[in-house]
Amino acid sequence: MNTPDTGPRRPRRHYPYVDRGPAIYHDSFATIRREADLSGVPASAEQLAVRMIHGSGQVDLAEDLVVDPRLVPAARAALEAGAPMLCDATMVVRGVTRSRLPADNDVVCLLEDPRVPGLAEEWGTTRTAAAVSLWEPRLEGAVVAIGNAPTALFHLLEMLIDGAPRPAAIVGCPVGFIGAAESKQALADLARDHGIDIPFVTVRGRRGGSAMTSSALNAIAQEVE
Repeated sequence: MNTPDTGPRRPRRHYPYVDRGPAIYHDSFATIRREADLSGVPASAEQLAVRMIHGSGQVDLAEDLVVDPRLVPAARAALEAGAPMLCDATMVVRGVTRSRLPADNDVVCLLEDPRVPGLAEEWGTTRTAAAVSLWEPRLEGAVVAIGNAPTALFHLLEMLIDGAPRPAAIVGCPVGFIGAAESKQALADLARDHGIDIPFVTVRGRRGGSAMTSSALNAIAQEVE
């Protein structure tokens, strides 16, 4: 005997937990502000730090954040003027909340561009790094976000040293064990070593990733927490 399809059925409650979206966000941010030491974060970037901690689940992240005080104002002004977000990975793009974008900004990842495999093979580098070269026509005044590949951040810095157009801001938080810490240190040292002074945020060490990077972009895009 066939029973009629009545649709999904909610299970009985077996655990006590908060299940209302707004309450989860509110309680999460309150917990972060209570537990994290934000004293070393510039006032202009406090919301950015809170969202990045939220994206990683690690309150001690604040200790490793390196944030230019100009980052959030510069990046937000660029977005309000219509600048694109240029991202190294599709996962970063997917994490951006479109409703927060102030000018229906383009959020771009060129990893699937058909030119990328050939460039990567010719140059002997990763596809993610090769895709960064295709940003150049849109790089001037853009908000750049690298959350996955250290090679992409190194490649971007080398482009800038060689005279590529300068973005308005760089969110440089690649994750990993090979080259991640070194690429982020190179970003932090860019102004000192090469005289290229671009507002940025990065995280010392191996931590980083798409969730943390897209969280930073969402904080930049809109002031509301």
